Amino acid sequence: MKRITGTHATSTRLGESVQAFVPHPLPPANPALTPEAYADLNHQAELALARLSGVSGLVPSVDWLLYSVIRKEALLTSQIEGTQATLTDLLNEEAGFAVSNTDDVEEVTNYLRAFRLVQDNLRDPHGLPISMRLLCEAHRVLLDGVRGAGRQPGELRRSQNWIGGTRPGNAAFVPPPADQVVDLMGDLERFIHDEAGALPPLVRVALAHAQFETIHPFLDGNGRIGRLLIAALLEHWRLLPEPLMYLSGYLKQHQGEYYRRLSIIRTEGDWEAWVTFFLEGVAEAASDAERSIIAIASLIAADRRRLLEAPKAGTASYRLFELLPMMPRFTIERVRQKLETTFPTATAAVKILEDLGIVTEMTGQKKNRSYSYQPYIELLSR
Repeated sequence: MKRITGTHATSTRLGESVQAFVPHPLPPANPALTPEAYADLNHQAELALARLSGVSGLVPSVDWLLYSVIRKEALLTSQIEGTQATLTDLLNEEAGFAVSNTDDVEEVTNYLRAFRLVQDNLRDPHGLPISMRLLCEAHRVLLDGVRGAGRQPGELRRSQNWIGGTRPGNAAFVPPPADQVVDLMGDLERFIHDEAGALPPLVRVALAHAQFETIHPFLDGNGRIGRLLIAALLEHWRLLPEPLMYLSGYLKQHQGEYYRRLSIIRTEGDWEAWVTFFLEGVAEAASDAERSIIAIASLIAADRRRLLEAPKAGTASYRLFELLPMMPRFTIERVRQKLETTFPTATAAVKILEDLGIVTEMTGQKKNRSYSYQPYIELLSR
């Protein structure tokens, strides 16, 4: 049965009038989204998240996991929007090595900064809650100095936008008129903070993301901010203690279906299809992240054991090894700075790890050499 999930309003842009879609406030009604449509899938997704939270205790430092997971999320959510940067590009840029596609890498780096901004606010008792203001702050950081920097960074749009096509008249979808965006975002904010809602948290995350994408409140960067909102809500509703899951991998793998399921909410009122897709994605992404953590923990434990058994290993090489999961590409000078030691001591520490086959020299040069914890990077790049 086709359901009405919004109304249409006439909007004028580029000299032509079009019918822009204005979504009804959440939660869905007439009829409401029923528990039968999501109960089993929601249970499976929550169990997958619980297992993921538990397995994170396998590694000595959760910061190791967050280093890799947040970077994968940043890369994948940016790749959905067309950036070509790879994980190697990002790690090289962080290590101070030359990268060719600097613009794309900068976009990914901006997403990382926006992600940290949101997380820092949510964890600070005096920080901003999930709100229009916080999302605008994240948006300002996201577009700082990169593609889209001239499209009102940090501000809700003041003109009509569209998705697909060359103009509103031939667009695949025309979001609400600009003069309704503030009220619609206010309704979304109230839904997020309504403690009386009967829907499970994961279902609410699914609904909030879809509503944000339908409102499309910015002139650029909506997809990335909308997916950042997912991560923020998972933490806000205590579904994950840390952002251990990179859902954008699932969304990128099923990108066509992702957009199609969002679209049929607007055209057919089919919330169930979208919620089903989302919950299946959470379960799959959580299971992928769990397997990745186990593989990373196994690799690091095996390499640590080899190092501890090496007769020539000493304090400097042990300290360097513990830095590798958050510094997988490096120079001897960077090691010297991190360990606050001398160049000969840093060189000797690197040499021990290289002789054990833990790190690999990448340049083949005698000077200005760079090193990589390659098996670890290959695990992250899967």
